[in-house]
Amino acid sequence: MGRKRVTSGMRPTGGMHLGNLLGALENWVRLQDDYDCFFFIVDWHALTTPGGGTAVGYENVGDLRNRVREIAVDWIAAGLDPGKCSIFIQSHVPEVAELHLLFSMITPLGWLERNPAYRDMVQSYRIESPSYGLLGYPTLQAADILAYKGDYVPVGKDQEAHVNMTRDLGQRFNSLYGKKVFPITETLLTPVPRVPGLDGVDRKMSKSSGNYIAVSDSSEETVAKIRSMYTDPVKIRKDDPGHPDGCVVFAFHNIYNKPEASIVRGECENGGRGCVACKAQLAAAMNGALMPIREKRRELEGNPAVIGEILSAGALKAEKIAAETLREVRDAMNLPRRGDF
Repeated sequence: MGRKRVTSGMRPTGGMHLGNLLGALENWVRLQDDYDCFFFIVDWHALTTPGGGTAVGYENVGDLRNRVREIAVDWIAAGLDPGKCSIFIQSHVPEVAELHLLFSMITPLGWLERNPAYRDMVQSYRIESPSYGLLGYPTLQAADILAYKGDYVPVGKDQEAHVNMTRDLGQRFNSLYGKKVFPITETLLTPVPRVPGLDGVDRKMSKSSGNYIAVSDSSEETVAKIRSMYTDPVKIRKDDPGHPDGCVVFAFHNIYNKPEASIVRGECENGGRGCVACKAQLAAAMNGALMPIREKRRELEGNPAVIGEILSAGALKAEKIAAETLREVRDAMNLPRRGDF
């Protein structure tokens, strides 16, 4: 038997920030060694919300193509290897759109209306008139996964519900048409570190909040952003005792300076460490960790044709598999073939 298949995608919001890198990409890089992986940039999903401001959506397609390119560069620079996994753009596999259409014929409306992610997106994006595309987001997501017969989707515990609907829809199809076309897709639960924003440990790093460090930021930009990080408001003077558990700087020491984190904690708590020095040490550790990725980015940006070749090759492999899946789906649904009559 071949290796189990993993599928996952990411919206093209432009270059990745550290939350994307630590929360998803580093795990994808590990998975590609043990699974048959399909990783795709979901440009259709980006059109399910209106956009506006700096956000891309159906009202603001703006620099969508450039954002797709930027995220592809970051993925490869971060360690995704086209020799080990398939990297491509969602819309370059039109079979996914057809599967989405066919799934929409058998998806109960109640499943979509009860989807908590739908309500969350309507509220967070302040959408007054949600589109059909947004309501049907989970059906398109299921098509993304099942077009390639994904066995697993890597998610954190809080995203498990998203995969449950894909599994339910695949099983509903198999039951309705009496053929096991689709696998029982399962979550591949992974520990997702909480990556705080620059403005506080209780704030999640995000593009929309502007509280992020981008993978593509220069060393100087990273230093400047770390200097602006929110620290313990009670620690006024250098020798005041600090409270590292409420400090963003210490949270990142735990990620990028793990061997020294206990020393950092002790010195902070006993007043032996000032915030300026603490931030400088973090900046050095973070820039050192990100240096290989940034060097690879510069190499890729100097040879843009490589990105196009990787995405095209990934799409060709994905389309071949999706086309076979659609053949099985059409046969199961008894849809007439061209040339039947």
